[in-house]
Amino acid sequence: MEKKVGAEIEELPKTIVRRVVKEKLSQCSRNQDISVNKDSLLAFCESARIFIHYLSATSNDICKESKRQTIKAEDVLKALEDMEFPELVRPLKASLNEFRSKNAGKKAAASRIKEAKKRKIEEEPTVEGTDGESKDDVENDNDDNDDGNDKDEDEDEVENGGSDD
Repeated sequence: MEKKVGAEIEELPKTIVRRVVKEKLSQCSRNQDISVNKDSLLAFCESARIFIHYLSATSNDICKESKRQTIKAEDVLKALEDMEFPELVRPLKASLNEFRSKNAGKKAAASRIKEAKKRKIEEEPTVEGTDGESKDDVENDNDDNDDGNDKDEDEDEVENGGSDD
């Protein structure tokens, strides 16, 4: 297996870049089917990689100025403005809001399911054995020293001439 180095490791998936480019081009020219040749795809991939590096570095600088170690979405938005791409801020904010609202709905549903399961476990009655012990108590008593023999430990000690201590 060939070992990847430098830019190959950081390379963006060409299929995804091709799909993004073709979707955008189809929006711009609805009447024509535009193809993307190999060299232009490589140029798109490399341009996107460089842009991501630059945006990451700028966002990181903004984060450090705020004396934090975790980059927030607001840092990326400010970085876009600092990099003189203010036209990207509004669409990115809209995408973030859409993502957050979808994610909030999923989190709320997951939380409701988790609570319902928790309530169900708490409400389950314990099954009683014939002598009034719960089923769990009986199982735990049987698991303590279950070696298949029905003798008590005391009987073992008497037969073996005392304890092993």
